[in-house]
Amino acid sequence: MAGETIGGAFLGAVFGELLKVVTDAIRKACKLKSELEKLKSTLESINSTVDEIGMLNRVLDLQEQETDKLKEEIIKGMELVRKCSKVKRFSFNRVKYADKLIKLNQFLEKYCNVDMQTQSARDNKKILVGINSIQKILSGSRVSYQVLDGPCSAPDPPEITPGLDAPLKELRMELVKDGGMQVIVVSAPGGAGKTTLVKKLCADNEVKDKFQDNIFFVTVSKTPDVKVIIQRILQHKKYHVPTFETDESAINYLEGMLKEIGQKAILLVLDDVWSESESLVQKFKFKLANYKILVTSRSQFPQFGSGHYLKPLNDGAALTLFRSALIPQNGELLFFDENLANKVRCQSAVVNTYILRVCKGSPLALTVVGRLLCGEPAVVWQSRVREWDRGVSIFSSDTDLLHCLQSSLNALDDDIKECYLDLGSFPEDQRIPITALIDMWMELHEWIEDGLSAISYLHRLSNRNLVNLVMARKNASDDGCYNDHFVMQHDLLRELIIHQSMSEPIERTKRVIINISGKNFPKWWSQQKGNPIHARLLSISTDETFSSRWYDMTAPEVEVVVLNLRTNKYTLPNFMENMGKLKVLIITNYGFLPAELSNFSLLGSDTIFNLKRIRLEHVLIPSFGIQMNNLHKISLVLCNVGQAFRNSTFQISDAFPNLLEFEIDYCNDLEELPDGLCDIVSLKKLSITNCHKLSTLPEGIDKLVNLEVLRLASCTELSELPDMVTELSNLKFLDISDCLTIENLPTQIGKLRSLEMLCMGGCSISELPHSIIDLESLNVVKCDEETAYQWENYKFVLTKLRVEVLKDDINLNWLRKCHF
Repeated sequence: MAGETIGGAFLGAVFGELLKVVTDAIRKACKLKSELEKLKSTLESINSTVDEIGMLNRVLDLQEQETDKLKEEIIKGMELVRKCSKVKRFSFNRVKYADKLIKLNQFLEKYCNVDMQTQSARDNKKILVGINSIQKILSGSRVSYQVLDGPCSAPDPPEITPGLDAPLKELRMELVKDGGMQVIVVSAPGGAGKTTLVKKLCADNEVKDKFQDNIFFVTVSKTPDVKVIIQRILQHKKYHVPTFETDESAINYLEGMLKEIGQKAILLVLDDVWSESESLVQKFKFKLANYKILVTSRSQFPQFGSGHYLKPLNDGAALTLFRSALIPQNGELLFFDENLANKVRCQSAVVNTYILRVCKGSPLALTVVGRLLCGEPAVVWQSRVREWDRGVSIFSSDTDLLHCLQSSLNALDDDIKECYLDLGSFPEDQRIPITALIDMWMELHEWIEDGLSAISYLHRLSNRNLVNLVMARKNASDDGCYNDHFVMQHDLLRELIIHQSMSEPIERTKRVIINISGKNFPKWWSQQKGNPIHARLLSISTDETFSSRWYDMTAPEVEVVVLNLRTNKYTLPNFMENMGKLKVLIITNYGFLPAELSNFSLLGSDTIFNLKRIRLEHVLIPSFGIQMNNLHKISLVLCNVGQAFRNSTFQISDAFPNLLEFEIDYCNDLEELPDGLCDIVSLKKLSITNCHKLSTLPEGIDKLVNLEVLRLASCTELSELPDMVTELSNLKFLDISDCLTIENLPTQIGKLRSLEMLCMGGCSISELPHSIIDLESLNVVKCDEETAYQWENYKFVLTKLRVEVLKDDINLNWLRKCHF
């Protein structure tokens, strides 16, 4: 029996055993996985609290009978979870056990958020009573003693905190100055050192001089209780601590107490605030002079200003922290190898950062790895380095780091978590085009309906500091164009994504993410022997030494293939021909020269009949002499397309007869559009941008009767917008921004009765044609100041018109990692 096995252990051990049993059940693909994952999330969030209570009970010799009920429920819970792991998919007992798991979860949340906090408050009062008694006994004597810190005293910072001097100085200035923002937010991913930074702030002499004994440090965590937080603050100031019926009554009481403090400066530190607790911060805002709130969170809170983002440590600071973690308590460092810690020489004679690179500048990772290697001989160091060199995840050797960062993923809704895990398909340290994510998500996830909903998800991830959004144009995307929008992810979080995605057996995982160097294929792949994988997403990244000699693979369920390459020549793998469910293909070359693709014709195979979207970046396209009847969208970015368009005897209308969207961006050898393009009457979006050699549009463009979007931005040699464009009766959006040589709009542009938005910033239009008065649907015109006044003269007729004057807002920093 579980009770007999663990009967003599203290509370933390019993609790830890339950967490282990739940984790094992999830790993075994239990049919109650959703309920078990929620239970696991609760257990992880209260684990440290349970350990602390158990430890204090032992150290202070407090009554443990009050935790007997908790231990009893935990032991019952272990039996319940073991039974749940045996429940079959269609068992009638499934609902019964699901209900029991939900009730166990609710009990644990209530016990730790209500009962345990009440006991803690009572025990603190007992301790204070004892201290007061001791003070009376020792009154007048020469015996020295130390009074315990209050419940809201800031913990002492670590002795060694490299890399925090600059953010400390910046935050100190913000805190000690009069006025400024009342709420200051410090945000970063888990383990980045946010709490360490604010501990140092609270111990800083200038900050202490400013706020004196009115610094309140409160750890909020995932499931905060406003009443308990306020009771602790009152207790810290030795005020009477009443029992509050509601959060509102507690807040009002606290406001009254703070007003009694008068004109003295007050600092409230809310540490580890989760995104769901945004309203909690609002509750603690009061109209008081010299009152500031310092928040640390993994999420950003834009309503409180831009905030302070804590960056990863640089190599120097990282090495200092790593070395400090290596020193054991006796102060004798057994082994330290500068080369292994900082760099290792590869066969190519290129010096690469190693352990520091593995830790990605994360203070938590550096500390964890340092402790892992602390006191170990050289052979252990070398073994670890070899493991990481072979691609073994840093998370596989440590649970503290995994649990810390894993909680950021567990806090996400299921939908947004699924989208976030897809980001591991792209290489580290590279900008991920949002257009590629949209293509992927719209076919993989039914809840992503369009680019706007995808952007919404990315903003939510950005606010949680899980990604960084890079936007080349502030005014872009009003029309649904996201060509200049990118995402970057923290390297350590990307590794966590891959670890999470590949944690299940390869046959069952939903995402297969593979990195190949030279001929070093994963062992499971080379030994697959025809056993199919059932992933929906397949990502393969190869380096400069890869030879394009593929092992066979059976992957009948794959819907999205992402190929990341770095070679000048690349052969598409034959096994793609058997992917009957393939819908999206994304090929990106990160090498210096455009990659020449071969075996491209397999995409025209009858077996790949579901392919809807193709995105090619920085490749040389040999020919479009294939037919893909179901292709809806093709995107060509930084590609050499001239040869394919000029030399092909196969018209593009025959290759893609049902195409809906055609995008060409930064293709410098594009001089004219391919023959047959105007015969694709199904086309709804045509986007030709940053193609500086394109001088004319084809004569038959008026045949694109279903065209709704025509984007020609930054085609600097395009001499005119031909009159045939005015025959596009369904056109809603027209963009000729930065087409420097276009001097006139078509005389009959007024025939575009469906046109809703016109972008013409950077054009040299000297005079608007009178027919614009017939643009009855026109809502927005974006233009330069010189042209804006002309449009203003027509607003008495075009009553719905809004004229937006554009300013230079282009940021081309993203191009630094692109090659032409």
